[in-house]
Amino acid sequence: QVQLVESGGGLVQPGGSLRLSCAASRSIFSINVMGWYRQAPGKEREFVASITRYGTTTYTDSVKGRFTISRDNAKSTVNLHMNSLKPEDTAVYYCNAYPIGEISWGKGTLVTVSS
Repeated sequence: QVQLVESGGGLVQPGGSLRLSCAASRSIFSINVMGWYRQAPGKEREFVASITRYGTTTYTDSVKGRFTISRDNAKSTVNLHMNSLKPEDTAVYYCNAYPIGEISWGKGTLVTVSS
């Protein structure tokens, strides 16, 4: 089974930017849609963005125009570029298939937006 490792999180001021990366242990080309999700403290995990193997993207309304998801099938990576970050973007960010299936969740990467 593929294993996913997220990285790139950290502490950033409001209005700042971060680039998250998700590395898979094997090829992700066979996974039609990959996504990023996040879980804020005390809240349920929610969908953030997705990308098909051919590059079609979808975003939740709250991040449209600020976040960009990308995918490199050859490197088996999925990235999330986050701009104009807001305190409400604070969460642990995870990648996984979309919709969620049998792939186990990674440990995620923590993003904290605070001054």
